[in-house]
Amino acid sequence: MRVWTVHLPPGAAAGSVPSTAKPGKAPLLLREGWSFWALIFGPLWLLRHGCWALGLASLAVVLGASLLPAPWDIAVVAALHMALCLHGQDARRWTLARRGWKLVHVVAGRDEEGATFRLLHAEPRLARLFAGEAA
Repeated sequence: MRVWTVHLPPGAAAGSVPSTAKPGKAPLLLREGWSFWALIFGPLWLLRHGCWALGLASLAVVLGASLLPAPWDIAVVAALHMALCLHGQDARRWTLARRGWKLVHVVAGRDEEGATFRLLHAEPRLARLFAGEAA
């Protein structure tokens, strides 16, 4: 089982789909834990997920590490990628919170579909928001 956090877009209430919510904004489930793709791609993974401040800062660290002597440059970049691997999902949650998204629930499931099913079973009021995603 994996643990997922459920985030609602700005302006969305748990009981209804308000007219102020943008059409493409559906609830988002983020998986807890480490990210393989953040380990491999590091700063590019952050930029792809909209974590601009941290992505650009980590890209600057990677570029700055090229100025270090031979054994230290690889160590700095490897440490940065490991930190992003372990805390990349936390950075995404932090970015969503800064943009006004609300953390409303934590749910466990084998995959995202199973977690969504368990979420809707526990909180049927959220079904309207997920139905807006399909429309």
